[in-house]
Amino acid sequence: MNDLKRIGLEACVLIAFGALFGLTLNYQLVIDAFSGQLAAPQRQSVQESVSVVLPIPVLIDEVQQVIASGGMIVDARSPELYAMGYIAGAVSLPMVEIDTELPAFLVRVAKDQTLIAYCSGFGCPDSFDLGMRLIEAGYQDVRVFEGGYPEWRDAGLPVAGESQ
Repeated sequence: MNDLKRIGLEACVLIAFGALFGLTLNYQLVIDAFSGQLAAPQRQSVQESVSVVLPIPVLIDEVQQVIASGGMIVDARSPELYAMGYIAGAVSLPMVEIDTELPAFLVRVAKDQTLIAYCSGFGCPDSFDLGMRLIEAGYQDVRVFEGGYPEWRDAGLPVAGESQ
């Protein structure tokens, strides 16, 4: 019974110490709350708080369908990698040169065109980064093929470039 009393006393001391410690760290917040200066935060609706548009990830089958229906595939890799091999029909818009290449791309490609960005496969962030830049530039339907050139090539689908 003495152990139970001791444990209860220790728990009360710990709780009191924690409360005192919390009050010392947040004393200004407590003073503001008791003086009526603390205003409740305004809540936003879900639509107001979520306004970021992200590129849509697609699988290899969807890439083929989009290409067949007139969509454009965009290679985000460096010009050197693009020259060595790329998905047949893809245009090069390398992330390493995005600031200089994007203005010409904006003139050539309509904003309502469906775009699929790809790069060197899983773990390569360039396709996602390019997708974000294209969305920021006003493109409505931007997708990302995360499997990229390696998955396309390994599936035996049409490729072009020096190594072909």
